[in-house]
Amino acid sequence: MPITIADVAARAKVSKTTVSRVLNGKGELDESTAARVRAVIDELGYVPSSRAVGLARGRTRVVGMLVPSLTWPWIGDVIQGAVDVLETERYGLLLFTCNRGEESMRQFGAQVSAKSFDGLLVIEPEGTLDYIATLHRRGLPVVLIDDRDQTSGEIPSVGTTQHDGAGSAARHLLEIGRTKPLVISGPEKFGCTQQRHAGFASVFAEAGHPIATDRLALGDFTVALGAEAVQTAIAAGVEFDSVFAHNDLAAIGAMQALLDAGRRVPQDVAVVGFDDIPTAAHTQPPLTTVHQPLREMGEAAARTLLAHFEGTPLPVRPTIIPTTFTVRPSTVA
Repeated sequence: MPITIADVAARAKVSKTTVSRVLNGKGELDESTAARVRAVIDELGYVPSSRAVGLARGRTRVVGMLVPSLTWPWIGDVIQGAVDVLETERYGLLLFTCNRGEESMRQFGAQVSAKSFDGLLVIEPEGTLDYIATLHRRGLPVVLIDDRDQTSGEIPSVGTTQHDGAGSAARHLLEIGRTKPLVISGPEKFGCTQQRHAGFASVFAEAGHPIATDRLALGDFTVALGAEAVQTAIAAGVEFDSVFAHNDLAAIGAMQALLDAGRRVPQDVAVVGFDDIPTAAHTQPPLTTVHQPLREMGEAAARTLLAHFEGTPLPVRPTIIPTTFTVRPSTVA
């Protein structure tokens, strides 16, 4: 049988309330009484429920994290960054996904109501931003890891330089003499899609090579749509000497379709992605890509939340961590 707080109280000849006060450091206690209770705790080997102690203190030392799915290829890096910070500060992580849609959100809402965690990190599942904002307005500390560049500023957030990152991809292609890129975008409704297109297109326009409409393909961040965009462009006779895909998965699909069509990468067509997921370094050829600071974003979001627990106000402006550019053989043989 596990040792309970009642066992400690009985052995120390005090009330359970007194034992609780010793455990939580609350209230004024006679030092000899407190010492006796601590001695009994050690003697019996009593280990209090961390959840019970946390609730008594008004803090669980647990952070919640809401993400769309664990199948996204870059999401593990973000989570690992957050976990590295949380574990260092002896916090736990309670992870929620939205794999089951509304049912998942109901379960998440129940944990919010039960105050199972002190604050929340969010990679926003599509369509939940208003709900998350409501939780934040009601007092739940929230930090958004904003992968889509769409926060209104109401929720504290950590983001990256989508516009500038795409601009670095454009400058690289121009530097290696590629002036006719096929651009495979993400969903139009996402802010990151708009920023990546604007950043890329502006550099080409300034260089005197505006993006022709027949070289702009709408995608959905998947391998399949990346491949389909290339196949469609080839079938339509569109001339292009390079591909810029708004994420690495689409770039991988595009590269495979090029190779299947007998086009050499990079000799005939250079290919650039965006994200720098782990797979990008191991494609054939390895993929040149815009590196998103995914782990660093997770770390920064977790630090922001923990600092708030210690009294630092949540920032009003987004925390921005810049992208970098990784050149691999898909553009330079």
